[in-house]
Amino acid sequence: MDSFQKKFIEEATDLINNLELAVLALEQDIKNNELIAEVFRIMHSLKGGGGMFGFEDISNFTHNLETIYDEVRNGNLPVTEDLLSVTFSSVDHLRNLLNADALNNEHIKKNHEILLERVSAILQKKGATPNTSTDNQFEEETKSNLQTIYIYFAPNESIMDNGTNPLYLIDELCSLGTKSLVFPRTNKIPMLSRFNPSKCYTAWEVFMVTDVSLNEVQDVFIFVEDESEIEVQKIASFDALANEDFVEKIQELYQKKNHFDPAVIKSLLKDIANQKKSVVANVNEKLKVFTKENIISSIRVSSDKIDQLMNLVSELVTTQASLSLYVEENQVYELNLLAENIENITRQLRDTAFSISLIPIETMLTRFHRLIRDLSAEFNKNIEFITEGAETELDKTLIQGLTDPLMHIIRNSVDHGIEPEDERIKKGKTPQGMIYFKAFYSGANVVIKIQDDGRGIDLEKVKQKAIDKEIIAPDAKLSEREILDLVFIPGFSTAKNVTDVSGRGVGMDVVKRKIDEIRGSVELESKENIGTTITIKLPLTLSIIDGLLVVIGDTKYVLPLNLVNKIYAYEHETFKDAFNNIVVVDGEQIPFYYLREEFDIPGNPLKVEQLVLVKYEDKKIGLVVDNVVGEYQAVLKPLGKLYKNHEIISGATILGDGTIALVLDTNKIINEFSFKN
Repeated sequence: MDSFQKKFIEEATDLINNLELAVLALEQDIKNNELIAEVFRIMHSLKGGGGMFGFEDISNFTHNLETIYDEVRNGNLPVTEDLLSVTFSSVDHLRNLLNADALNNEHIKKNHEILLERVSAILQKKGATPNTSTDNQFEEETKSNLQTIYIYFAPNESIMDNGTNPLYLIDELCSLGTKSLVFPRTNKIPMLSRFNPSKCYTAWEVFMVTDVSLNEVQDVFIFVEDESEIEVQKIASFDALANEDFVEKIQELYQKKNHFDPAVIKSLLKDIANQKKSVVANVNEKLKVFTKENIISSIRVSSDKIDQLMNLVSELVTTQASLSLYVEENQVYELNLLAENIENITRQLRDTAFSISLIPIETMLTRFHRLIRDLSAEFNKNIEFITEGAETELDKTLIQGLTDPLMHIIRNSVDHGIEPEDERIKKGKTPQGMIYFKAFYSGANVVIKIQDDGRGIDLEKVKQKAIDKEIIAPDAKLSEREILDLVFIPGFSTAKNVTDVSGRGVGMDVVKRKIDEIRGSVELESKENIGTTITIKLPLTLSIIDGLLVVIGDTKYVLPLNLVNKIYAYEHETFKDAFNNIVVVDGEQIPFYYLREEFDIPGNPLKVEQLVLVKYEDKKIGLVVDNVVGEYQAVLKPLGKLYKNHEIISGATILGDGTIALVLDTNKIINEFSFKN
């Protein structure tokens, strides 16, 4: 597959995702003309791009769909449930068609033919009687929608190297308008001795009268945006080219200067507007000619390149630690200053690389909107999906690892949590159920809450199921939290019936395992007939953390710095004589864990030891270590299969002297030792 086809697939994937989001919104507001126009625009872009880059199946498939939404846009067809259903199915099918060999699959080919028949059936049902208005009225309405648009298009010199002919783009652009004037900028054409016929030295300025949106005009350039300077601006809400005086004057301006002065254009439009007793607002701001000083706001980068960047930054962090250690041991003043500067630059580079690898959570929310819509229809339930904090960003690797667990949670909420309408009404609830998704930052972590207002979890039922499965003893005394944690045990399920959605004894244990794999934690809260809340806490990134380097015996460990509260020094006797492992710190009783003992580390303890206070839920817990070395940027490395069951260890990091330090998960340590003790 050549690079242009890969680029189209990336662009088309974004377009299909946006199409799904637009159709979901349209389903809630079928009269919204902007959403209808957005659906039409995306289909138009897919059709054009598919034809340009050899994806004829996509181009042909979207042709009739585009025709339908053009009829909808013009008022000739209503947005019906059948049309929305076909569109949603088409969105899924378009994703399949991004694979050039998709139609070789019998199942996909059959689905393709069925969808084409359904689309054709909708077109055949078209009444073709848009309104009771006459042709003259329709023409008058069309005229009232006309606007004058200014386009500046300056392709890079090398644009023709990839087979793009800018004249075809100009031709397609003009086809969108009722009338247009095109002015080439030729001032950059070199002398004949330096002229290269394979290069493009020309830019174009276009004045066009049209009734299409700015987005549709912009879409003409969708596949050359990265190789061009482009500006599309509405400069008048009327047909300015109908004014002969205006046309003559801009032609004179072009002959004199080979370009247009925004101030002069503004003055000309103002004169026309005064003649029409109309106001053209902010023309000076709306008419801007792009120059070399303009900056591209964003670029598309391969995820492989981002992964490579993060790996290089990780290696740089390790190398910088080695340099700092060498300087510390050799006390070279000049080198010390250089090492401090490199450490500062490394930290800034690390933070910048992190920010590049972060993507907003909203990128995966569309599929959840769609999932809830489809499951609601399947189970005949009325459910609203509300999101908050969708702009919260997470490492792309975390996003990938989080999708499946969230799918399980939402499926359970729809299947087991939210009741049918009649049951909700009997309970005094609103007929419409609610699933609330909230994401927010908490220190160096991201917290995600998924809450529903459904049945909740029957604690007695859960406990009895655990007794039946011999997970707990019949006389076991468990707290509410401990009973709810039983749900995370593999194979545990209280569902009576097996469905395609849930009830196979697989679900919440998968959620916990998957979230553990990405160094996260999950908690469950539930009140019967009130609802269930699942809270997921995740690190911002997986590769590098700010840590606190500590020593116990001959081994070095790293604690996540964001969880460290304070550090205190106490004599060993203080911990030895402490009753029930509780020590008084600043007038407050703090429980602690003596890690030398918990880890079974041999040798004699030091006379003075360090108490590291760490945050655990809403409490402070002490961890006793021999010594605290200081802050350390830890590059996390996996430990391999032999250590995969050691949950208290997140990974390992290579220190500056080449030795290994284990990275500890303080939450898992506290959980495990609390249970053991």
